[in-house]
Amino acid sequence: MKKTFLLLLIIFASFSTNAQDEIKWLSFEKAIALNKENPKPILIDVYTDWCGYCKKMDKETYANKVIIDYINKNFYAIKLDGEGKEDIEYKGYTFKYKKEGRSEYHELSAALLEGQLSYPSTVFMSDKEEMLQKVPGYLSAERFEKILAFFNTKAYKDQEWVNFEKDFKSNIKP
Repeated sequence: MKKTFLLLLIIFASFSTNAQDEIKWLSFEKAIALNKENPKPILIDVYTDWCGYCKKMDKETYANKVIIDYINKNFYAIKLDGEGKEDIEYKGYTFKYKKEGRSEYHELSAALLEGQLSYPSTVFMSDKEEMLQKVPGYLSAERFEKILAFFNTKAYKDQEWVNFEKDFKSNIKP
């Protein structure tokens, strides 16, 4: 009986540990609703299913324990398919999927990326839902950690990036 209980306890512990080993991705609408109750900065990963660097960022950067913990603690994280087909309501407007000739995109991703549809791109919004910055391209965990801290600590308000980056102490072990 004790062995069975111990085995069940180990199995349960492994499941609960794994739950913390992933970013808590939210839909756009859910993140906005949660932000109204408990304001936090918002991180939006704009990706597509065909994008190789998007998959690499998922596999390497977004799978890094330091990155996972930092995002889950400090941000509402949204995965936004740049070519998603579902309507998204925001600020009284319905953003839709568009297909024009060979080009297809979601209006919200186009708006957030200011028409520069580059994947992956990471968009940072303040806890007041103000656009802070869009960061195009693949980001390694080491680089991403600095960027996350820059926006979460609000260093962007009074510090130049070069000075922030120079003084930054990473929690990622090489």
